[in-house]
Amino acid sequence: MNITHIQSVLISRYTKIVFIILPLMYVVGFIGLMLPQTQAYFKLLSAFNLWVSFAVLLAFHQDFQKSFIYFIIISFCTGFFVEVLGVHTGIIFGKYWYGATLGTKLFEVPIVIGANWFILVYSAGIIAEKVLSTLKASLYKKILVAFITATLMVSLDILIEPIAIKLDFWQWDANIIPLQNFIAWFIIAFILALYFTFTQFKKTNPLAFLIFSLQSLFFLLHTFFNT
Repeated sequence: MNITHIQSVLISRYTKIVFIILPLMYVVGFIGLMLPQTQAYFKLLSAFNLWVSFAVLLAFHQDFQKSFIYFIIISFCTGFFVEVLGVHTGIIFGKYWYGATLGTKLFEVPIVIGANWFILVYSAGIIAEKVLSTLKASLYKKILVAFITATLMVSLDILIEPIAIKLDFWQWDANIIPLQNFIAWFIIAFILALYFTFTQFKKTNPLAFLIFSLQSLFFLLHTFFNT
């Protein structure tokens, strides 16, 4: 019995459990952040939630060849160091800085930000691949997958930004979210998504849609209840 078979057995056995536990984590986190009495404590768990999402996505991926390992490293490091440049120069996204909510920082950027870039590119990329699964493999399809992936990520960022400020994930100069931020997000996401489409590994994961949807719903509900 090889590792791939063992992993397949574990995935088939624990998928239903994870589909219960992850939504519960997001629901509890949402309620905890909404209540003034518990908000400070649940802010401390924000980074933990992202690390758990990162870990379970990897656990449910079934094709750990070198190309996928490289994708993890490159998407993580690209996302992280682009944010480092952004924070220190203000050139990429505009002038902003990170608060204390997202945990341990390196070069003034929370390390979990790199994990989140991977989570979003990977999960949105799988969703886009699924949407376009009927199209034949071609350069046109790869570009379209990258475009949809980047669009999904920017759409999520539009939801995230106002709530991120309130929860002290990060802050913008003069409390204004510049258009430059969304343009930069799209460009960087599109480049990473192109890399995703051209990299040869199995692009399926039963948790991709769930995790992307949970993040979207989490910030959508925060937006609704904070307006």
